[in-house]
Amino acid sequence: MAARAGDGDAFGRLVEPLRDGLRVHCYRMLGSVHDAEDAVQETLDRAWRSLKRFDDHGSIRPWLYKIATNRSLTIIERRGRRELPTDLSPGGVPLTEAAWLEPYPDRLMDWTARLSPEARIVARESVELAFIAALQHLSASQRAVLLLRDVLGYTAGEVAEVLDTTVVAVNSALQRARKVVVKLRPEASQQQTLQTLGDAEQRKVARRYTTAWEAGDVDAIVAMLTEDARYSMPPLTRWYAGPADVRGFLVEAVLRHRWRFVPAWANGQLAFGTYLWSDERGAYVPAGLDVLTLRGRRVAEVVSFLDADFPAFGLPAQLWEENFAGAR
Repeated sequence: MAARAGDGDAFGRLVEPLRDGLRVHCYRMLGSVHDAEDAVQETLDRAWRSLKRFDDHGSIRPWLYKIATNRSLTIIERRGRRELPTDLSPGGVPLTEAAWLEPYPDRLMDWTARLSPEARIVARESVELAFIAALQHLSASQRAVLLLRDVLGYTAGEVAEVLDTTVVAVNSALQRARKVVVKLRPEASQQQTLQTLGDAEQRKVARRYTTAWEAGDVDAIVAMLTEDARYSMPPLTRWYAGPADVRGFLVEAVLRHRWRFVPAWANGQLAFGTYLWSDERGAYVPAGLDVLTLRGRRVAEVVSFLDADFPAFGLPAQLWEENFAGAR
């Protein structure tokens, strides 16, 4: 193998097709795109330095995933778990400064188009916010076992080798992890909901939501919510539960500003780049990336990531009124 002989270009060609899959695996482990990028880079650096020890009679993929998984475990041990405000008490403040979950740009999931339809659904379901948030309630080792077994399809023996443990320990950890995730994750995934709705109905829901916000119509927004709807805005710790509570927030937020919404996709879910008018800038400036969880045609949860990196989601840094002239 040319890469083992020190050919860096050959090594790059070997690992580049695996980079996207490694990134999303590390994101599932870590709940952070930035941490995932760091973990992947460190994985590839370590693989390059250790390449002479790799048995080139086998696939390099399992070896890279082993390095990436163990690197992620080290990061979790050092940085702890990531949170959503709904993991905290309403109005509560964490005892220590929280590290927040980050949204995952759908453009980084383009590689799933090469998968079978069944594998594509599993891959996209496994980045939904509810699943990533549920993973945070597992120990690091349970998280790794669940992902390797149920998402990547490793055997118990292969997982035991990756984690340097026993098959008995793997099976025990998997059983406990599944119980926690089933309890915390909605029965229907967003992929199932979106498939049931179809593209036309998805567009209608998005248009209704956008129109209500931009018109300052609080009643219309509240009418779209489920009875147990939740609204949070990390890194703020305050969150809202139920239409009445959410309405109290919306009356203040919607009517105080002029808003513009731009559709986006994050974590396999309908999302919007939200912009509010700035007199100082003479333009609409980013306010947050709203990631919606739908239940049928209604909104069950909104997580508005106030610190989201808009360009990462293909969203402009600011908007002007002329951007909307004749758009609707």
